[in-house]
Amino acid sequence: MLEAQDLSKTYGTHVALHGLNLHVPAGEVFCLLGANGAGKSTTIKLFLGLIRPTSGGVRINGLDPAAQPAKSKSLIGYIPEQVALYPRLSGLENLQYFASLAGGSELNRQRLWDALLKAGLPEDAIDRRVANYSKGMRQKVVIALAIVRRVKALLLDEPTSGLDPQAAHEFSKLLVLLSEEGVAVLMASHDLYHARESATQIGIMRQGVLVETFPAADVSHAELEYRALRSMERNVVQRMT
Repeated sequence: MLEAQDLSKTYGTHVALHGLNLHVPAGEVFCLLGANGAGKSTTIKLFLGLIRPTSGGVRINGLDPAAQPAKSKSLIGYIPEQVALYPRLSGLENLQYFASLAGGSELNRQRLWDALLKAGLPEDAIDRRVANYSKGMRQKVVIALAIVRRVKALLLDEPTSGLDPQAAHEFSKLLVLLSEEGVAVLMASHDLYHARESATQIGIMRQGVLVETFPAADVSHAELEYRALRSMERNVVQRMT
């Protein structure tokens, strides 16, 4: 579903991403871990078409986002670190508005309501203004948008940053639910615990290079922490030398 082939991105003399090869099939939750500047967010932006690769390319269900932007974007949903919704509108009204922008104007109120419930938004919050929502509740509106759009892939950049433990756990459960329905998930995160909780595959990045990948089930929380910190420490040493 999501594929990167020899993907590189440079800014002048700075190499942000170097020769990335990555495949995220339907139903997989692939989590990219690494220090700031490791290339995680750059990878997400390249799949979204927000920036263009210096070399190599990406495919979304076989489509090139650069050559077929509308078709490729119709297949993906995106959750940034900070979710922006209209604070004066309710969760339902925000969902209805963004769904209509995505070509879902035929969606009725009940289907939108059901999507919000499936995403875990409390029923008594659906008609409340988003201005009073927590970050976790705002994220659930965006998850509901992915549900009503029936996206094939979901891209996430630090989705659990700033969430309390309960909200982060609920978010991880939502990712598992979506993966069970065949959605391919690519997530950039610093959150080792919830990466282990929700991912099926984990990749560790360092200085723009994917240095190792392994099934999440093959490591304990302690082993994952050790591997990630070891990579970050090498990154610091290399910058100092």
